[in-house]
Amino acid sequence: MNLDLTDEQADLLVAELDRIIDADRYFLSPRIQMLRAIREQLKPYPAARPAAAPTQSIYEPPSKGRYRRRR
Repeated sequence: MNLDLTDEQADLLVAELDRIIDADRYFLSPRIQMLRAIREQLKPYPAARPAAAPTQSIYEPPSKGRYRRRR
């Protein structure tokens, strides 16, 4: 089935799907998952931004004062 929707009609349909999905109590139900798949086909969301590069960790040997014996 192929729907030829104008941009205005598609935006209205996506807004209605958003309202239905957000108001539903059981957000993991098969019905809501199907509605999310339909919404994704109508208006795909932008891809997630790539993850930032991990920070470089500098490993140093422990200081001598930290493991000093108690007297």
